[in-house]
Amino acid sequence: MKTQKTNDSTNQTVDSSRRSFLLSSAAGAGALVAGMVTESKAGVPAASIPSISIPKEVLESVSEAPKPPTFEGQGMTGAEVFAKLCKDEELAALFCCPGNYTVINAIAAAGVPAFGGRCEGAMAAAADGFSRATGEVTACSGTEGPGLTNMIMNIASAAAARTPLLVLASNMQMAGDDRETFIQTGYQQPLTTGMKKYGKRLIAPDRVWEYGAYAFRNLKSGVPSPVHLDFPGEVARARFTDPSKLKDYYSKDKYRTESRPSPAAKDVEKALDMITRAERPLLIAGQGVFQNKAWEPLLKAAEKNELAVVTSGPTRGHFPDDHRLSAALSPDAVMSADLVIFVGQYCMPSPGEYRCNPDVKTIRVHPVQEDLGRNWPLDLGIVSSEKPFLEALADLLPARKRESWVNELASARQKYDKMLNDQYELGVKYSRDTNYLHPAALCKEVHDFFYKGDIDPKQTVLGGGGWTIGVHAGRWQRAYRPGQGIVCPYQYGAIGPDLAMMIGASAAVQHGVGPQAPYKGAPTVCVSSDAGIAYSLFELDTAAKYKLPVIGVIYNNDCWGMWPSAVSSARSMHLYLFQQHLRYDKMAEGLGARGEYVRTPEELREALHRSYASATKENLSTLINCQGMKEFTSAKNYPPGVSLNPEPGCGAVAH
Repeated sequence: MKTQKTNDSTNQTVDSSRRSFLLSSAAGAGALVAGMVTESKAGVPAASIPSISIPKEVLESVSEAPKPPTFEGQGMTGAEVFAKLCKDEELAALFCCPGNYTVINAIAAAGVPAFGGRCEGAMAAAADGFSRATGEVTACSGTEGPGLTNMIMNIASAAAARTPLLVLASNMQMAGDDRETFIQTGYQQPLTTGMKKYGKRLIAPDRVWEYGAYAFRNLKSGVPSPVHLDFPGEVARARFTDPSKLKDYYSKDKYRTESRPSPAAKDVEKALDMITRAERPLLIAGQGVFQNKAWEPLLKAAEKNELAVVTSGPTRGHFPDDHRLSAALSPDAVMSADLVIFVGQYCMPSPGEYRCNPDVKTIRVHPVQEDLGRNWPLDLGIVSSEKPFLEALADLLPARKRESWVNELASARQKYDKMLNDQYELGVKYSRDTNYLHPAALCKEVHDFFYKGDIDPKQTVLGGGGWTIGVHAGRWQRAYRPGQGIVCPYQYGAIGPDLAMMIGASAAVQHGVGPQAPYKGAPTVCVSSDAGIAYSLFELDTAAKYKLPVIGVIYNNDCWGMWPSAVSSARSMHLYLFQQHLRYDKMAEGLGARGEYVRTPEELREALHRSYASATKENLSTLINCQGMKEFTSAKNYPPGVSLNPEPGCGAVAH
């Protein structure tokens, strides 16, 4: 028997019989004993188990110069023609699993930043996360039937978030249609019905450029949503040496426009009149404000006329939470608004879903006329893109002070802060009483570390999900600049894409894309659950391979969060429970990341310090396994239990 120091700084006993077992199953447990010299039963030194390492080919391949295709010599394949269009359109990133080889190889060779992961579904989530952090168009790709169907949940999640996500998949050959030739053939387009803006199976090789243009016209115009193209072999492998053989082969300025709808003067005049008459106006700034980079005129208009602002959507921060006019942390003030102005609210709530007076006067600004009046009755509907409308407000609104309204916002925030801190104190007490970490205590520790300590509070992009932990984490998540907060479960409520989504966001930060440029190189943070981590844990390998530092704070309460629904149902509880005390930190170590195990607020504080140091100095990701207990979800056992956060505002996940 020997005692050794492990990564979590605890002493563990390792006996020779366990070593023998590891020797016989080295492939599965190599990382746990990386570098350890094993012994045979006879005590004779045996071969060492290699440490986890990144193949040199990964680094060499990533650093290769792009090789743009040309029509010279053997010409360009259909896949290369499409890749050239993606490069011309400044596709921000591609996330994929091998499959659809011709297309993904061509896009990578053309110079688009490309990342290969472990699961098509997680790669779709990563592409979505990159876009949520930047507002840019991204792509995901997978192989024929199995790859595409694996992506479905996260394509639907991207559709709910109105993410400009280009979904690509190969599709065998048209020559095999209706014959079930070989394997994986499938009719893809019907599978993405209801979760895309445009889709097409490309069947004419000479129209590959034309349909690529269709795709980007939809991705970059109006209200975005996923676009799905599938590539049969006859199209991807076709060859072109003469561009005149391609249908509609002309540049992007001829197949789409950057022109955007502006508000009519009479509509702006009506809006100004309604705002002037209001005493407590509230502007709800949705995803369209972020995607159209309209945060500067939003801030200017709000400050000029003292409009309260709350953001909504899958991305947070296009109006800072700490601004005196922010209503994100003032839910009681939202209720007293006498005028609501929706701008860029793409997923429209119904009255009653938002914490607003159902009879409140309402203006809605939207780029698509047909959507005005859907769900919520309007006093004024304005067809306009977000930025020109907000610029008009910033220019034409008179300067005005609304002292009473500003004081009400501050008072409501003070009340909300007190509620959060009371819950935190209770969480600390529960943690001490049980020696298990309560989610309220966990989330306050994460909040204090990234927003109240030595780190620039504007720096770190944070997102997450889950039920018990997701509700608590949302209350403590802050966003002080555009693209800083990612609401992973937004609207669709998918369990599991959180970590992969934040790895995609990390790629955006590492490359310094768009609003992430000032914080290039910083780590990202994912707060999620033990239920959710099962869906994307293996992407820690992807994060390690590309040196994308993510700090995963995983709340481990040994169950699905909805376990209370089985309490009064016979023979049902087992459906909701996992094995107790699973070690996700050890699994992370096996994938080349760091692992930490904590049970108290103090241990979590120290683990965050070590994880942040590794992320910033070595680009290493860490999974912090925070051991809790399922009973903390119960309001009966540990009041107040778990309840949804008010909408709109900090912690909102719908609309």
